[in-house]
Amino acid sequence: MKLRILYLSLLLIAAPVFAASPKPPQAAVASAHPLATKAGMEVLAEGGNAVDAAIAVSAALSVVEPYSSGIGGGGLWLLHRDSDGTDTMVDGREYAPGAASADMYQDKSGNVIPGASTEGPLSAAIPGAPAAWVYMAKKYGHLTLAQDLAPAIRLARDGFPLDSRFHEMIAAKLDLLKRWPGAAAVFLDNGQVPAEGWLLRQPDLAQTFELLASQGDPGFYAGARAKQMVDAVRAAGGIWTLDDLKQYKVVERKPLTGDYLGMHVVSAPPPSSGGAVLIEILNILAGYDLAHMDAVTQKHLVIEAMRYAYHDRADYLGDPDFVQMPLERLMNTYYAAGLRATILMDKATPSSALTPVTLPVLGNNTTHYSVLDKDGNMVSATVTVNFRFGSCFMAPGTGVTLNDEMDDFSSKPGVPNGYGLVGNSANAIAPHKRPLSSMTPTFLEKPDGVAILGTPGGSRIISMVLLGALDFFKGGDARSIVSLPRYHQQYLPDMVGYEDGAITDAEVAALEKMGYTLKDQGRWGNMQAITWDYKSGKVSAAADPRGIGTAEVH
Repeated sequence: MKLRILYLSLLLIAAPVFAASPKPPQAAVASAHPLATKAGMEVLAEGGNAVDAAIAVSAALSVVEPYSSGIGGGGLWLLHRDSDGTDTMVDGREYAPGAASADMYQDKSGNVIPGASTEGPLSAAIPGAPAAWVYMAKKYGHLTLAQDLAPAIRLARDGFPLDSRFHEMIAAKLDLLKRWPGAAAVFLDNGQVPAEGWLLRQPDLAQTFELLASQGDPGFYAGARAKQMVDAVRAAGGIWTLDDLKQYKVVERKPLTGDYLGMHVVSAPPPSSGGAVLIEILNILAGYDLAHMDAVTQKHLVIEAMRYAYHDRADYLGDPDFVQMPLERLMNTYYAAGLRATILMDKATPSSALTPVTLPVLGNNTTHYSVLDKDGNMVSATVTVNFRFGSCFMAPGTGVTLNDEMDDFSSKPGVPNGYGLVGNSANAIAPHKRPLSSMTPTFLEKPDGVAILGTPGGSRIISMVLLGALDFFKGGDARSIVSLPRYHQQYLPDMVGYEDGAITDAEVAALEKMGYTLKDQGRWGNMQAITWDYKSGKVSAAADPRGIGTAEVH
């Protein structure tokens, strides 16, 4: 990372006693579940690097947090290899089955069918997580895939006591879980919500992990396990084929980069919208002296920048293997200056005043984790099955809970998806196309330190990472980044949502006078962050206090 190289060069001049390549004194893992964090630390202790730990965390989350992510879903893994400064993104995003079509969730009258893209096997895209684990272990890990998956296999086979959050998630999806015998047999106790402390064992999932560990991709994407999944999906109304699984490939992509007043930003490229929207917002804000403005004006300008960038998200972004996107223009500082010139300092811009998104045109239950090892390698990973328990469908005997990522496509031009996001033809459904995502795994670097962060939260992911980035820029550490109260604007609906404490009553009144509609929406997000201060050497890691996650530094 370029700022670190410059900073370390200065350190070498000023203090020759430093090693040629200073390393963090400690490793760190921050994840949404204590058992997943421990899995990552276990693999690091066995000689694994940050990538090995990331695989271990992701697989463990499949076991202990299947309502948020898992082997039946996908994700984006942002990697930094310290030995040569390589930054890359492993795209393990799911893709649409070969029989998918742009109107597959519409009735004969062209109306979107409620629940069709979010419930049951028809809503499931082809999983990418297993292929991503295999790919990363071979190319970037130090240990074998079997070693990386060992903690998850143990958790699945031996079981763990059901925590309160898991209990609540099952209760929220009880009717859908009951609908599918495979899921009901694993997650329910005689057809009912299990009590807290109930020992949840998943031997079928353990066997699926073992097949992947011993056979690699064929253990999941071919052979008996693949046929078992495809047969079950098709019998229940889905459209998967064995060829869909066989053809799935991980794509390695160049991250998007930008700079905000001397802070270097490395973030996710399409099919995530996260990096482009984050950088566009920061480019707009870079033209203001936010530090010397009152709180109301600061929030006004941040909200306006969100509005313009989310509008561009809806209009332009999609799977780069299928659509051309004006990324250079969207992330250009001159483009940001043009948008900034239209923002009034004392008045909200109605979303209806922006160019309509009229061409045939996005959960709170994704998860994120951050890893830093003692060699300075870093991983920021956001992984998901989309909504709680994804599609809620499990092929009996596999232990694999399938995603409902097809909802991240635009089922119909201008019709919001489950997160209220709209899109155009760039994000229309097509065979083997990856749906547009808001996942924003990110590295931030200032001359005095680095941050690794990301969060679940559907359409709010980008705005949460933005606020975390602004906090880090002002000197915040991991704890302050994850604890910061949040607010959000996404172009449509034209409303500002906020958490308790994010906007005071006086600020609400002032913003309403400027033309904003605001709504207290409770608490959201589950950010996991790590910061490393180059000068002091201090490594800090923190899990979001809104969740049950933990962070460890050793």
